[in-house]
Amino acid sequence: MARRRRLEAPSTADLTRIEEEFRSETSGRPAALRGVAPIAQVAAEAAARLQPEDAGARAERARIEADAARLHAAQEQGLLMVELPLDQIDEAAMIRDRMVMSEEAILELRQSIAAHGLRLPIEVFELEKPGRAGQRYGLLSGYRRLLAVRGLRELTQAEKYSNIRALIRPRASSGGAFVSMIEENEVREELSHFERGRIAVIAARQGAFANTEEAVERLFASGSKAKRSKIRSFALIFEELGDMLQCPEGLTERRGLQLAMALRRGAERPLRDALSRHAPDNADAEWSVIEPVIRSLDESPRDARRGGRPRTTAPLRYGWIDDKTLRTSSGITIRRATDSKGHILRLEGEALNSELMDSLMLHIQSLLER
Repeated sequence: MARRRRLEAPSTADLTRIEEEFRSETSGRPAALRGVAPIAQVAAEAAARLQPEDAGARAERARIEADAARLHAAQEQGLLMVELPLDQIDEAAMIRDRMVMSEEAILELRQSIAAHGLRLPIEVFELEKPGRAGQRYGLLSGYRRLLAVRGLRELTQAEKYSNIRALIRPRASSGGAFVSMIEENEVREELSHFERGRIAVIAARQGAFANTEEAVERLFASGSKAKRSKIRSFALIFEELGDMLQCPEGLTERRGLQLAMALRRGAERPLRDALSRHAPDNADAEWSVIEPVIRSLDESPRDARRGGRPRTTAPLRYGWIDDKTLRTSSGITIRRATDSKGHILRLEGEALNSELMDSLMLHIQSLLER
């Protein structure tokens, strides 16, 4: 059986020694906390730091947090305007829809910015990887504004033209980017028929859309059916003759539709041959090269392999027959007349059908509603 140890109470000398050691360990602490255990001191200090805020302080903290949340949301949605260095913007990150820039319009815009500043910011998107010269942003819209500010920087060397106001839009699909660019130009300065067809083909080739048909439908969704049909015709011109035409932006609607119809009938090779032998310097001179080829195609016998009824009579002349009669290369004759109630258009020809008439009615509607 284990022996019990007898406990003895500390003597007065022992108690005095323990008290002196405790005091020596806490001699550096504040007077108010001397004699208090270290853990108690830690708890007291933490409680002092966590004193409850008054109502005014809590309201101010809530306001700051709300402002920070709104700022972050605006930045995520591309609504926050920033100043970006010009050399951080790559205007060639996307193929532009605008082919011709008016020097007079650029000069006028440059003078306006110099006098009143840039009133409307450009739009950019952050590049997935740096551009050709290390740029961080690609230009989405505002091409002319960017060129104007860069021109002012080169002319004046003023530091204030080193940056430009911009909205950083969320990075979208390439299809969405093309749509945004075209919407801006259609609103601010309408694109030519050829420019519309060209950008639809390029967007499809770059993989933004499955094909040119989808590109036209998506890029010009707000346009009428007749307008999209015309854009497809000019897209065909760009696909087959885009590398040969010198002044394609000068093609009028009527000439372009005639050219597209000829291309559908297999005129690409003779047209390329004719264009390769000439170097016209304006749209009318270029059309004078194209028109004889279209006329010869219309007057030549129809290839039996292409189907249809063979011609037994001399081909009809097309174009303006007189000041009130127009005949198209497809054989449709349009006659104009007037009566007591207004103007009359009469259309004749085997090529007319319900679908073509619907498209024509929509086009007339779009012309009259401008």
